[in-house]
Amino acid sequence: MEPRTSVIDRRLRDLSSIIAVASGKGGVGKSLLASILALSLQRSGKTVGLLDLDLYGPSSHIILGVRDMDFPDEEKGIIPPVVQGIHYMSLIYFSKDKPGAFRGEDVTNIIIELLAITRWDSLDYLIIDMPPGIGDEVLDVLSFLPQASFLVVSTPSKVAIGAVEKLLSILIEEKTSLLGVVENMRRNEKMANPFSTSVPFLGSLGFDENIESAIGDPDALMKTSFAVDVKKIIKKIDTN
Repeated sequence: MEPRTSVIDRRLRDLSSIIAVASGKGGVGKSLLASILALSLQRSGKTVGLLDLDLYGPSSHIILGVRDMDFPDEEKGIIPPVVQGIHYMSLIYFSKDKPGAFRGEDVTNIIIELLAITRWDSLDYLIIDMPPGIGDEVLDVLSFLPQASFLVVSTPSKVAIGAVEKLLSILIEEKTSLLGVVENMRRNEKMANPFSTSVPFLGSLGFDENIESAIGDPDALMKTSFAVDVKKIIKKIDTN
């Protein structure tokens, strides 16, 4: 039996809620949603952690404007640096933004190690920026973090919707807690549920032409219409 899995349970026992932000494919705004979700919750008075588990293309540090990439302090584990009031952990502290090519067992070992060594202590929310797609990473999180609830993001694209429905099928089959689905980059006011599953549809995030210029500046990000839409989604999550 992998001894680190028992350590993971201890690391996470004081977390009130774990939200895994996932998608069936890349390029749908998953990392942006996870980052602004974390910022919004923190600025509403919650204690929040953000774990970037995108091992191949971590980007939350770019979104949040993280500039201090020194290795975090250690004391009975790795203490996540506080970025914009958020307890933040990413593989970027280890890789220094160098490209990484991982396969199979390496992926699982990295995820186990990050979960086992990181000291989150007591938090209201831990937001996990999941890797895109449907692969070992998603299955590992389902295995090691059975208490996580999934927030799934798509775009109106038929290609994205098809991939997301496959992910939802897996999550439903595994009896995973599902907060619902969010549609990103909506270019009109139509709010109909584009998904065929019974998973709650939480609404749409409108396409925001100004979001790119706000990347790296959390204060500017929180003034965007995208952030306003995310706050509406948070209210629906709290209602469910």
